[in-house]
Amino acid sequence: MNALGTHLLVELRDCNPEILKDLGKTKDAMISAAKKARATIVDVSFHEFSPFGISGMVVIAESHLSVHTWPEYAYAAVDIFTCGDIIKPEIAVIHLISRFESKNHFVVEVKRGILSCSNEKLPHKVCDGNLQMVS
Repeated sequence: MNALGTHLLVELRDCNPEILKDLGKTKDAMISAAKKARATIVDVSFHEFSPFGISGMVVIAESHLSVHTWPEYAYAAVDIFTCGDIIKPEIAVIHLISRFESKNHFVVEVKRGILSCSNEKLPHKVCDGNLQMVS
C-alpha cells in the first residue's frame, strides 16, 4: 500500500534534561536532524517556556519536524512527517536519540495519505486544475 507520507511519532524518554531545557541545543539538534535526513529546510520556529520546556518546528519542503520537551520529566516528543523518497526520516530519529541522550525510546510509524489500496506509486507533484502534472 502506498501513501503520500510517513509520520514518525518518536518518544524520547530518559533524556538529558540539561539539553532539553537549552533552546540553542534543542534547536540545533532539530535542524541538524533535518539536514542529516536530506530535507530541504524552509522555516524554523522555536519557543522557550518559563520556567522550562521548548516547543519547536522545522518546516521542510517535504513536510516538518517538531519537538516538545519536558525537561522535568527528561522527556521529548518528536514528530517527523515526510513525503517523497529522498528523505530518510529514520536517520533523523537516530540523530535525535543521540543528541538528546535518550536511554529509552521508541518510534511509531503511521502512513499518511493512503488514498487507495493499489500498489500504484503516488506522485508528489502539484497538479493543475485539469489534474495534469506540473513540473
